[in-house]
Amino acid sequence: MSFYSYKNANSNTCPGVVSGNILSGLNQRVCVQVKNIYDSCMQQEQLDDKRIVIENIVPVLPTPDCQAATRPCVCDCEGNRCDCACPPASIPITHDEAVQNAENSPDPLPRPYGAWTFESCRSSTTAGRISNLSVERMTDRPQFARVRCTVDVPLDVLFLDQRCQEWMGQTVVKVDKDILLCIPDDSIIPFTLESLVSAICVSGTYIGNCSFDITVCVTVVLKVLAEVDILIPTYGFCQVPPCEEFAENVCDEFFSLPLFPQSSCALETVGDATAGSGTTTSATGGCYSCGPATPVRPARVSQCSNCGTTCAGGSTLCPRCGATMTNLN
Repeated sequence: MSFYSYKNANSNTCPGVVSGNILSGLNQRVCVQVKNIYDSCMQQEQLDDKRIVIENIVPVLPTPDCQAATRPCVCDCEGNRCDCACPPASIPITHDEAVQNAENSPDPLPRPYGAWTFESCRSSTTAGRISNLSVERMTDRPQFARVRCTVDVPLDVLFLDQRCQEWMGQTVVKVDKDILLCIPDDSIIPFTLESLVSAICVSGTYIGNCSFDITVCVTVVLKVLAEVDILIPTYGFCQVPPCEEFAENVCDEFFSLPLFPQSSCALETVGDATAGSGTTTSATGGCYSCGPATPVRPARVSQCSNCGTTCAGGSTLCPRCGATMTNLN
């Protein structure tokens, strides 16, 4: 099972939303070592015609488990020049994987040939590198400082040569920042700045000499943080449930049905001579809208809000996926 398996639906021992009094069950204080974030901000921008130089170029070779996949390459050749276009792989490959495939290849490795055609690029990691950092505290705004730095965003770049061989290289896009951040006071344990980055390329043009001009969408998050010991209230240690082996639980829906068939005749629409044709009447006689008899309600029916499974009875959790059941009547 997992914390969120419907077979382990014990809200008192699982992480998630607290129902009732959130203070109920807090039984101890725990000292934990964490990175305390004092301030953070995010900037997103599009960089046009950004010049990059590719390094660590390696051919993208098929691995043994994907050689059966076909990637047709269309080339338009004239004389000794070919313009080729290949659809990208369905599963992106990392630069480390490309290096490993090249090292394990039994065949001689090719060399990039002719002009290159840009395919795509994206950030290879979410950790950016900060350089040229300058923090200037502001006298007119206590706790604030002007933070200037350069954030390096690492990229993996895919491109084709004229022989339609796919290649991958690495590069770095430098983004300059000049922002205001809330900076804590001086202490024995100093604060640090970290960056969280993500980027994806929109287009690119080969310039020559291993260089491209690209248009790239960049997200940079800067954080002011410090490693601290902090005291927090807890509900105690987690009770980790055993793992649930995957299986098609085809009988669960059947077992959730009632033992005996439920009557659906209580709300029939019948013709009544006194109330008029098509008037809803109860099983004991009398019109619902004007008769004295009390209507007989059918059995409760509930439906899963996630997968649509319908069950008789007042179930609150779906027997198939564990989501919340909604009462239909």
